[in-house]
Amino acid sequence: MEDPSENRTGDPTDNRSEIRDFLISRRAKLAPERVGMPTGRRRRVPGLRREEVAALAGVSTEWYTRLEKGHISGVSEDVLEAVAQALHLNEDERTYLLDLARAARPARRRPHRRKDVTIPSAVQWMVDSMTMAPAFVRSGRLDIVASNALCRALYSPMFDSDITGDRGRASFPRYFFLDPGSRDFFVDWEDGARATVALLRAEVGRAPHDRALREIVGELSVLSPDFRTMWASHDVRIRHEGIKRLVHPEVGRLEMTFRSLVLPLPQGAVHDLIIYTAEPGTPSEDRLKLLASWTAPKASPAEPIRPPR
Repeated sequence: MEDPSENRTGDPTDNRSEIRDFLISRRAKLAPERVGMPTGRRRRVPGLRREEVAALAGVSTEWYTRLEKGHISGVSEDVLEAVAQALHLNEDERTYLLDLARAARPARRRPHRRKDVTIPSAVQWMVDSMTMAPAFVRSGRLDIVASNALCRALYSPMFDSDITGDRGRASFPRYFFLDPGSRDFFVDWEDGARATVALLRAEVGRAPHDRALREIVGELSVLSPDFRTMWASHDVRIRHEGIKRLVHPEVGRLEMTFRSLVLPLPQGAVHDLIIYTAEPGTPSEDRLKLLASWTAPKASPAEPIRPPR
C-alpha cells in the first residue's frame, strides 16, 4: 500500500499531491449551474471541467491544467485569489490554498520534524485558574498539550486510553479513529470526526513538510477506513467551535458550548485555547459542577491553602 504520508512522486517534501487532489475535489463539487454554465448530457466528470474553471479565473486552460497538477510555486497571490473565486472556495479553503502555495516555495521545501513547543508557565497558570470550565491548549496536530484538572476529568476516557498518543498526551485524531470507545463517548461522533479530519487537513496546509504530522496521517490512513474516507474528501476547517455533547462514564450526558481562541506561542507556533462551558441552570451545568467538585484540591480545615514551592 502506498504510504499516504507521501505524495505520488515519492518525495515527502513535495506537496503537489495535496494541491492537485484539493483542486480536483473542489472542481468536482462545483455544480455547473451554480456558476451559470450549461449542464448538458455529455459531461463525463462531476462538477466543472478544467477549461471552465480556467475561463472563470481568467487564465488559459494550459496554465490551469499545470496548476491543477500541483505546480503552484511562484504563482502570484492575485492569480490564486482568482482561482479561489472561480471555485467558490470558502474562507478556510482559500487560506488552505494560499498556505499550500507558500509551503511550495523552494526555500521552504525541507523535510523536518518540528520540535514540540514548551507551553509557557503563564499559559498553564491561566488554564489552571479556570476551575469551573474545562480548558486546554491544542496543538496543530490536535494533541492536548496543556490542560486544567476539570478538562482531564471531563476527557478522562481519552487521557486514559492506551492509544491516544506519545508521552501520555491525549490525541483527538487517534482517540476518534483508533479507540472504539470514542463512539460511545462522543454523542455526535461523525460530526466530530469530520471536524477533526478537516482541522488536521488545515494543519497539513500550514506545515506540509512536518514529518510527525505526516506520520499521524499515514498511521490513521492505514488503520482506519473511516479516516481514509474522510481524508479523501479534502474538507478544510481552520476553526472549530459550537456544541459538544458527551456521555461521561461518571456523570452521564453533558451538553456544552465551546470556543476556540488562537494562542500565539514562542518559535512562531500557533496553538488554540479551547474553553467549554455549560448553560446556567441546566442539568449539564449541575453535572459539570459535580465533576469539578471531584477535581477540587482538598485541604485540611485547620491549615490554610498555600501555593506549592
